[in-house]
Amino acid sequence: MKKKMYIFIVCCVLMSFFTRGQRPNNLDTIYANDKMNVSLFFPDFIRQGITGSEHIVFSYNREKKQYFGLLQARPGHDSNLLVITGDGQVYSYIIKYKDSIAKLNYFVSKSESIGNEVANLPLINNVTKVDTLNNKRLESYEKFSRYLLGINFESHKTKRKKGIVLKLKQIRYYKDAVFVVMELKNKSDIDFELDYLNIYKVSTTKKRKASYQKIQFPVIYKMEYPKMVSKGKTKNFVYVLSKFSLSDHERFQFELGELKGYRQIVLTKH
Repeated sequence: MKKKMYIFIVCCVLMSFFTRGQRPNNLDTIYANDKMNVSLFFPDFIRQGITGSEHIVFSYNREKKQYFGLLQARPGHDSNLLVITGDGQVYSYIIKYKDSIAKLNYFVSKSESIGNEVANLPLINNVTKVDTLNNKRLESYEKFSRYLLGINFESHKTKRKKGIVLKLKQIRYYKDAVFVVMELKNKSDIDFELDYLNIYKVSTTKKRKASYQKIQFPVIYKMEYPKMVSKGKTKNFVYVLSKFSLSDHERFQFELGELKGYRQIVLTKH
């Protein structure tokens, strides 16, 4: 009975969200064209920006955490822009083409957010837990991750930069998830402290500046994720993603960044 009530509540919340999305008049409208850049400044750094049509382009820095993005539009039907910031806040706007625009800068306040994506995932005992996972699924992820870490896989792909070596060792589909086994080796003379390691799905179709071509995978579980790799040391770890498939025009992209440093690695896997 409790399970049915929980499902009913979740369905009601989702219906409420999508109903809001179907009433565009409730959203603020931003006018843009292809002659001038319209700047949007957010209260936290932009993690993801998605436009609803190809003739609407939203550009932002994916390599460094920046708080502003640039919007342009070519003539066409009305579309929308969805932005998710680093704190999980979600912002949505209607975008309209206009040949002549008067307002070029928008300073977005947190009160304009339409909601929050998800709560931050706590790191406990070197394992990331997601509240929505029941104990059996969590135990399954942990057990299979430990099994994979016990196998000496050959590397599928390797990228080296400034003494830091990132290896993609294995991608395994198991039940309802995808397990990604990676290795990080520090061959430099300086300890490497991790700021982030993100995994993206990237489209290989060449549509200029199309922000929706790159989508970050949410990580639902981590095993042995290292906060630091000391000089001369090697760490193996596992990321668990929700099950998915890639088309012939899509590939993996791994982006690794150093905390309080400049060393970065981008590794792609077709």
